[in-house]
Amino acid sequence: MIKKPVAKILGTGSALSGKVLSNFDLEKMVDTNDEWIRERTGIERRYILEEGKANSDLAAPAAEEALKEAGLVAEDLDMIIIATITPDTSFPSTACRVQAKIGAKNAAAMDVAAACSGFIYGLTLANSLIATGAAKHVLVIGSEVLSRITDWEDRGTCILFGDGAGAAVLGPSEGDKGILSAYIKADGRLGDLLHLPGGGSLNPATHETVDQRLHYIKMEGNRIFKHAVRTMRDAALHGLDLAGVDASELDLLIPHQANMRIIEAIQSRLKLSDEQVFVNIKDYGNTSAASIPIAMNQARREGRLKEGNKCLLVAFGGGFTWGASLIQF
Repeated sequence: MIKKPVAKILGTGSALSGKVLSNFDLEKMVDTNDEWIRERTGIERRYILEEGKANSDLAAPAAEEALKEAGLVAEDLDMIIIATITPDTSFPSTACRVQAKIGAKNAAAMDVAAACSGFIYGLTLANSLIATGAAKHVLVIGSEVLSRITDWEDRGTCILFGDGAGAAVLGPSEGDKGILSAYIKADGRLGDLLHLPGGGSLNPATHETVDQRLHYIKMEGNRIFKHAVRTMRDAALHGLDLAGVDASELDLLIPHQANMRIIEAIQSRLKLSDEQVFVNIKDYGNTSAASIPIAMNQARREGRLKEGNKCLLVAFGGGFTWGASLIQF
């Protein structure tokens, strides 16, 4: 039996800015080529935020679009949660900066650092806040400027990442529509397989850490692939099981857009058709916490996600973190 949802999505939005960096552009920067990138990742292009702008410059317009669709104004918000690993600054939080930019004077605000799983973590927190009555309207944003922590001399990582933001406004559910299940997990023992070594209290910025290029993303792709496929599959099944829904009943799966091979592996293991899986990785690359909300907003705008549809969100990210959420729109 499906539990009655306590929170639902009232509106979504997204924002992309800057130049489009194609695989052909990358050919001029590192030893790679378009065919190699497409075959191994499914990516053809990605957005790179222009210099002089920051994470909040993407998050704020995504928030405003979501609020407009929800029929709310910023003052209606009780909480702002931003999932990001590329904040404007260590503090104040990017959520506080967005609060100021959109005029959400009545909202509390905080950032969540769960890498690519961040948006699902944020949804889970928002659902809990609404369930307990601590908040009525919660804005959840996944927003990243990964280009600022990407090593553009490392062909193994620089081909993967892009910048962008996606947002959702949540409010109380008055019927059967909304979040049917929320599931999040982590395993910090595997954190060093995908991490940013420099910039924190462990390796604060020095000439030495900069020279050693410790302020860029480091990853072990082959080992991550195996963990990503297993944990995303398990998370998807767990999210479905919590709601008493079979994979065959899904209208749409929106996975984290990390790598086309990972997405295809999850699709195969859940026995889903192409029509049941939303993919936009070729146009945006891996935008970490922003990938799922960007895809969700695009799916709604294109008519792939309609009222009454059951949609499963599933992600895996550095930490390691993972999670899934089943939503009936």
